[in-house]
Parts: sequence; C-alpha cells; structure tokens
Amino acid sequence: MTVLVTGARGAVAREVIRQLVAEGEPVRAASRAGAPAGLPPQVPLISLDLGVPATIAPALTGIDKVFLYAEPAGAAEFAEAARAAAIEHVVLLSSASIAYPSVRTNSIAERHAIVERTLLNSGVPYTFLRPGLFATNTISRFAPSVRAERVVRTAFPDTASAPIHERDIAEAAVTALLRPGHRNTDYLLSGPESLTARDQVAAIGAALGEAVTLEVVGLRAERAELGKTMPPAFADVMVSFYEPGSGQPAEVHDGVQRITGHPATPFSRWAEDHVADFR
Repeated sequence: MTVLVTGARGAVAREVIRQLVAEGEPVRAASRAGAPAGLPPQVPLISLDLGVPATIAPALTGIDKVFLYAEPAGAAEFAEAARAAAIEHVVLLSSASIAYPSVRTNSIAERHAIVERTLLNSGVPYTFLRPGLFATNTISRFAPSVRAERVVRTAFPDTASAPIHERDIAEAAVTALLRPGHRNTDYLLSGPESLTARDQVAAIGAALGEAVTLEVVGLRAERAELGKTMPPAFADVMVSFYEPGSGQPAEVHDGVQRITGHPATPFSRWAEDHVADFR
C-alpha cells in the first residue's frame, strides 16, 4: 500500500509523512512548491498542484490512499481522478468551522465544505478530520514579538480556544488511513483544554523559562497584525471568530481520543516542543 501526502510542506502533512515512515509504510510526498524541510530521503517528491487539474491524475498513479489538503479549485478534478485510480481511502484535512452554523458561511468554512461535498458525492471512501484552532497558529501570531520583546499584543486576551498539536492531527490521520473503522465518517478534533490567550502566553513563558508580557491592543491593530500572515478575508474571519468569544470557554472535542485511544496533547507540551520558535 502506498500513501500520497498532499500539501507536504505544511506542518500537519510533514508530521503525517514522518509517522507513516515510522510505521514502515511506502509514502510519496506531493507539493507544488518544492520539498518540505526534513523530507526523509526514502520518500519520493511528486509535483502536484491541486489547482492545476493536469497534475492530479499523474500524481495518483500507483497510489492506494491519500492524505488530502483542502483545495476547492481542484476538488472536482481530484474526485474524478481518485475514482479512476480506484483510490481506496481519502483522509481530508477539513475544518471545525463547518460544524458551527454561526461561522459556516465564512471563507475558511466554505473552502473546506466544497471539498467535503465533492468527496461525499464521488463515492470514494473518506474520513473528514475537522480540527479547530491549530496550536501552530500561535507561532505566526505571537512568536515575532515574543522573540523580539518577550511581549504578546492582542485585542482578545480573554477569548478562549482549544488549540491542537499538529502531531495529534497527524496521528489521527495516520490511524484513520492504516486502521479499520474510520471510513465514511467525520471527527471534530481539538486540544484537551479551553485556554485563553493569557493562558497560552503563560504556557509559552513557562516553556521559555522567562516572563512574557501580554498587552491589550485595539481591533485595528489586531487585524493589521493578522494581515501580515494571512489574506485580508481570512484575517477578518479570525477577528470575527475571536471577538464574540471573550470570556466564554471553548468547546473541547474528543476526536483525538476516539481515533487514537489517548487524550490530545496539552498546549503546555506543545509550547515545550516548539520553544525554539519563541527563543
């Protein structure tokens, strides 16, 4: 059995590759932008751009299962090619935003919903993994100012989330790909605890062994900061996500436990694993 991992430069996909290699499974990494850092030498790199239909069918030659990054532009072409190649199972990295009516119409939810709908209609066996906030988002949001000043600035110090370790998402994907019982279903994934931005900053400081200050800023500054690392439409979505939640606990989901058999990794452990990003 050979697994194709798309979006191979992403944090989750890189971890999926690492775990599949550790399991002794043949893997091919697919990327439109070159090899990811640390790609194991035994893993071939396939050129694949899901937005360019002509690249899809060749990438599926000799493939049995796929870990799929959600790209709506090529969803229909991928589904057609997957049917033609008799792909046994697709595990899609989707989004928890699909599950919440209040945010289901935003641009992040819609791009994932398009791919989910297309796969559902294709008849190709699937698993939809719907993680909430990635803990790795903390790197782009907080790390530059933590490295430079040991400070975090946010307009939402008391808005809670349940950030999930990329390793847990990857383990859920690998388990779904390799073990029985996960086809044609979906899972909501999150970290194991509801944490405010203050809590997350404290955990990063503890991992560093140094104090990190939190400063409250206005919405304009928050949106501008988010806009440095994502398109404006996505920055607006993130602001609309954070703003109503101040003071309310985040929902915690048990998808990691249900798939892997163990609880999700605490954010404090994630901060320790990524302390070099904040040095």
